[in-house]
Amino acid sequence: METQERTARPGGGFLIERTPPEEVFTPEDLAEHHRMVRKAAQDFMQREVLPRDAEIERQDWELTRSLLRKLGEMGFLAPDLPEAYGGSGMDSLVSLVLAEEISGSSFSVSYGGHVGIGTLPIAFFGNEEQKRRYLLAMARGEKIGAYALTEPTAGSDALSIRTRATRSADGRFYLLSGQKQFITNAAFADVFTVYAKVDGEHFTAFIVDRDTEGLSLGDEEHKMGVKGSSTRSVFLENARVPVENVLGEVGKGHRVAFNILNLGRFKIGAACLGGGKRALRQAVAYAAERRQFGRPIVEFGLIRQKLARMAAGLYAVESMVYRTGGLVEAAVGAAREGGEVLRALEEYAVESSLNKVFSTEVLDFVVDEVVQVYGGYGYIEEYPAARAYRDARINRIWEGTNEINRLLVVDMLTKRALSGRLALLPAVQAVVGELTSPPSDGEAHDGPLGEEGRLAESAKKAALLAAGVAVQRHLDRLEGLQEILGWIADLVAEAFAVESAVLRAQKATRRGDPKAETLAALARAYVYEALPRVEVTARQVLAASDEGDALRTELAGLRRILRYTPPNLVQLQRAVADAVVRAGGYPA
Repeated sequence: METQERTARPGGGFLIERTPPEEVFTPEDLAEHHRMVRKAAQDFMQREVLPRDAEIERQDWELTRSLLRKLGEMGFLAPDLPEAYGGSGMDSLVSLVLAEEISGSSFSVSYGGHVGIGTLPIAFFGNEEQKRRYLLAMARGEKIGAYALTEPTAGSDALSIRTRATRSADGRFYLLSGQKQFITNAAFADVFTVYAKVDGEHFTAFIVDRDTEGLSLGDEEHKMGVKGSSTRSVFLENARVPVENVLGEVGKGHRVAFNILNLGRFKIGAACLGGGKRALRQAVAYAAERRQFGRPIVEFGLIRQKLARMAAGLYAVESMVYRTGGLVEAAVGAAREGGEVLRALEEYAVESSLNKVFSTEVLDFVVDEVVQVYGGYGYIEEYPAARAYRDARINRIWEGTNEINRLLVVDMLTKRALSGRLALLPAVQAVVGELTSPPSDGEAHDGPLGEEGRLAESAKKAALLAAGVAVQRHLDRLEGLQEILGWIADLVAEAFAVESAVLRAQKATRRGDPKAETLAALARAYVYEALPRVEVTARQVLAASDEGDALRTELAGLRRILRYTPPNLVQLQRAVADAVVRAGGYPA
């Protein structure tokens, strides 16, 4: 990774600050050790996992465990652990690389469930005795972890769980009673992080071993997708958990739960990226082979347009994910302790939630288009498109539904503005002030993709304008207007995506990267397809917040902010499609 000075920026700060391209971390900045990890993970998937996908789909748990043990031998089950507990001693970017490459299979769910939410509650919140007892075995794949939070009546509203914990008469145990639902890895997990309310009131995390008296499992759920992963209910009937297995502090379980979900959101974008790249490769290969009207369908304009749009969307995801990874890694610095990692993840929780929403929806778009490229064969189970389509859908539900994450984005930004952590109000006032100022084309951006850089700033201004008007008109009522909050989150996500895509291409161009031309084409193809969405969404927010002359003034201002001359999008997308076909898949 090249040495580069990056100014510490606040989480969410991209919305109000102009970021120089050289400060943004991109996939092109990955160091040699990252590339070695990527190659090893790719080889493992090609050699060990994908050829055995059919067995994995038939729920061969011994196979799954053996594959996890092999990854443990490679050091890939502990990228986030300190070396003292079996960790690799590498940086947090390794986690993203592994999440990206070990993706696109049901096995990836088992892997992610163990490496992330299965192991890290103990790593970040366990005491020294708990860490010694569990982490080395979990790093080697000898013990497999699972995370038991969700209940039949408590999903997104996690704090409403009903599982109770009562101290035993002799004071040595907590007796846990309740039901957990949709627990990944339940069939073969050795240790569960279970949440319960002590005395029905104090939300607390516990480490619960599989052989705990009073713990039992339900049958496998018959899922729509990711069928080769285990998903069961966990039943607790006065399960006797030693008091020393309290994780963290009694009544502080929410700190464990929500921080671990932050980490999951940080990684899920990379996993969706990997799955999307694999699906795109399959689509290109099939389109090159399938002939209609005397030629391969990959030569048809509408097929090529699909390939280009898929690649441009994945490019935006990749740019956002690794930009966020760079921010987190810079915040963590040399300290690899759990507290530092958690603080960095909390600082960039806005970006992680944006990545979660954006990447999961881009992946769904990609796999839907892959089915269409395959045509009738895309609907047949023997072909890969059908399973990719089904497997992708769960991503918009776990790690907090996309609806919850949209609300979280606006809530976090609002709280940071009110606390003074983020100067959003002056930024909004500056944009509103532009509505009555003389028309201008906006601040010029020098260098490559200068116009696209200006438009990235315009997308951020559109988000600030819409959010500012909504807050001013609705005040305290806005919290109950989830539709408007969702649109505001979409505007912020598009602004982050557009800017990340442009900054990455600008950086590559300025330093003469061999792929700079391809990155520039991908960035421009994404920007000019995204801008109409930004305008439509901002108009919806404004129309739901104002009327009459005020609304007309705001709409005129929005048009001025987003003023641009559209390029020939057909030509842009054809250039991207050419690059996709030459590469046989994702071209960046």
